[in-house]
Amino acid sequence: MSADTDHQSTGRLVLVTGGNRGIGLAIARSFQAAGDRVVITHRSGSAPEGLNGVIMDVTDRASVESAFTSIEAEYGTVDVLIANAGITKDGLALRMSEADFQDVVDTNLTGTFRVIQRALSGMMKKRSGRVVLIGSVVGLLGSAGQVNYAATKSALVGMARSFAREYGSRGITFNVVAPGFVESDMTAVLADSLKEKYLAQIPLARFASVDEIAHAVRFIASEDAGYITGAVIPIDGGLGMGN
Repeated sequence: MSADTDHQSTGRLVLVTGGNRGIGLAIARSFQAAGDRVVITHRSGSAPEGLNGVIMDVTDRASVESAFTSIEAEYGTVDVLIANAGITKDGLALRMSEADFQDVVDTNLTGTFRVIQRALSGMMKKRSGRVVLIGSVVGLLGSAGQVNYAATKSALVGMARSFAREYGSRGITFNVVAPGFVESDMTAVLADSLKEKYLAQIPLARFASVDEIAHAVRFIASEDAGYITGAVIPIDGGLGMGN
């Protein structure tokens, strides 16, 4: 575990899975800027500069347990969990291998369950906690070539709402933030014609910034959002309206 920041400082302990790049990194830095203590998970390498990191493979229960044991020993129990780790293995359904389907399920869905389940013990003792699952607009709309990914993101809604019903009486909230198209390395390489096609479907006629996603996540994990649970918060420029 790296320790580039002062983990003795005050503030909630926020764990962001897959927080070493993209949306996850923006979320981690947003919480850190607000004064929270932040730990991110990554599968290999080292944490981004200025962030505390721990190696975790969400598809491996022993890795999840080891990471939480390390975090709790150095920082204490997790107050806010951002379940962001996820992968894509896109392909048309008829050509998609069962392995590619299962790998996405193991990471995005079962992996999320493992991490939440492990974080819950500490939250239950405190009788408080915030869990935010990072979904996607395609979990509500569907997406050609992403049967596996869309299925997992849709399933996160049922997972969050089931957890919300089980643990609401313990003061723990569970919500899903569902981004649409986001300005990222992935969208930067899209052909202009494809970008125009996507933009034509978005009422706000632009992609989101990673900071816009991060700000919404930080709000839903705040004290101000204490009476919001089991909700799906779309951050998609209106793309998924009505779903």
